[in-house]
Amino acid sequence: MEKNTFTGLFIIALILIGWSFFMKPTQPEINQYKKQSDSIELAKKGIVTSVATDSTSNTATVDTGVIQKPEFITLENELMKVTLTTKGGRVYATELKGQKTADGKPVILFNGDDNRFGFKIPLTGRNLITNDEFFKPLGSSINVAGTDSNSVTLRLAVSATQYIDYVYSLKGKSYLLGYNVKMVGMNQLIAPSTKNLTIEWSSALLQQEKDIKSERQYSTVYYKPLEDKADYLSETKDKEEKTSSLKWVAFKQHFFSSVLIANNEITGSTLNTETDLTKSTVKKMTADLSVPYQSKAEEVYGMQFYFGPNHFTTLKATGYDLQQLIKLGWGPLGFINRWAVIPLFNFLNGFNMNYGIIILLLTVILKLVLLPLTYSSYKSQAKMRILKPEMDAIKAKVGEEDQTRLQQEYMKLYKQAGVNPLAGCVPLLLQMPILFAFFKFFPASFELRQQSFLWVKDLSTFDSAITWGTTLPIIGNHISLMCVLMTISTLIYTWMNNKISGVSGQMKYLGYIMPVMFMGVLNSFPAGLNYYYFCANMITFGQQFLIRKFVNEDAIHAQLEQNKKRPEANKKSKWQMRLEEMSKQQQQRAVKK
Repeated sequence: MEKNTFTGLFIIALILIGWSFFMKPTQPEINQYKKQSDSIELAKKGIVTSVATDSTSNTATVDTGVIQKPEFITLENELMKVTLTTKGGRVYATELKGQKTADGKPVILFNGDDNRFGFKIPLTGRNLITNDEFFKPLGSSINVAGTDSNSVTLRLAVSATQYIDYVYSLKGKSYLLGYNVKMVGMNQLIAPSTKNLTIEWSSALLQQEKDIKSERQYSTVYYKPLEDKADYLSETKDKEEKTSSLKWVAFKQHFFSSVLIANNEITGSTLNTETDLTKSTVKKMTADLSVPYQSKAEEVYGMQFYFGPNHFTTLKATGYDLQQLIKLGWGPLGFINRWAVIPLFNFLNGFNMNYGIIILLLTVILKLVLLPLTYSSYKSQAKMRILKPEMDAIKAKVGEEDQTRLQQEYMKLYKQAGVNPLAGCVPLLLQMPILFAFFKFFPASFELRQQSFLWVKDLSTFDSAITWGTTLPIIGNHISLMCVLMTISTLIYTWMNNKISGVSGQMKYLGYIMPVMFMGVLNSFPAGLNYYYFCANMITFGQQFLIRKFVNEDAIHAQLEQNKKRPEANKKSKWQMRLEEMSKQQQQRAVKK
């Protein structure tokens, strides 16, 4: 080896030895590196570490030396059992006592890690997501009854003087869960420019009812503005909406709801619903809610959760206008349901009868109330039926080509006989709001849920007399026997009504087509609704039979003939004069052509 080569290798060796000696890590650096390696391994295993702070810099850091696993605490009263988890300090599950799913399991509004709830707090350098942090329980499970109340606190300690407390409180017989948030010393860590904090809430709603398709149609996000009525996102399509100044936000299913109620105000929100048809969950709902932040040394937020049934009386008694979660129909429909149907239904329910009997009695009472209108309609139809031979004679004389003149002659006959051709329709139109009010009431009636009657196991959903595997258009995969009975009774009612009114032509056959078409629609509606329509038709048959006994058509005919002799019978009305003018104009146009 040459001398120069040896000298070069020797110098390189000295450099490497010196580098190794001077760059050797200190023992604290070795310990820090070991902590970082352990933290990475724990993260791979899904074990989350706790939050701590650097007291010299007032910034949040991660204490990787503490391994934590979720602990669970239960708060229980006569109506529900709420399970809290130390991971996130949130409600992990809620079970409603005395309530069962369609397959007989306990009703659990949400359960597990598919749900998130917590604050998103902007610290200096990073965001603190409380849902992912571990809280320490300052108390144990509680069980309250009667008028008692109790609470438990979960604390997220950032330092000895900086922490976040979640205080959950429960009363003996209530669906309300108190939820108070107290932030102490956090103003030293939160970015000074912060004006609002965000609450992130998401939940995958579990199926509770027999038909998930129907349950999805009644499930969505509701929200209550401070100075307005409650509103909601679309029930039939996924949607996102931004709002401001809210009192509460609800994740509503068909018969149960989870509601977050602010003691003061939710200043803004972004609400969203999402339906995944490949999963067995009803819908996924999310809400990003803003609450005001004032940078105080002690910041307190007062809130409550409502976990319970969509039962009108219960919701109204709870307060906060929660009864607006129940869709009773717009305008007069909601008025009829709220001030007539629900009070009457509750009165009958007080006698502890089967709900099938209650629906029957409800129908009888309403039909008796409407009897004067029914009688008036029948009497008007009888008058029109008596005049029909004369109307046929006019049609044969005038012909159907000149409709204006034909209507003119008809109006002349009506005036002479003292008959109002619309008198038979007006009572029926007045009954229509009640008919549609029940169309809204029965699907929303929590009382009918899982109540049986005759062969029907659950009046709040359809009864499946015949089922098959393939879903067919309109009718689905089943035949509802109650819907079939309703359809048959409607066809019979149409036949009887055609005989009474003397209707003919296309209108006659249209009356038979409509019930068959509606059968496809109502086949998947609650059996209680179809049972009501069936009862209404059967009672109408009885009413018409009795009314026929009291209506003397010979006497009516004599009265109509007597009316024709009155001096004013041949006086032309303004309507007749207008018809005559229209007829003359048509004749003049025809001559010019």
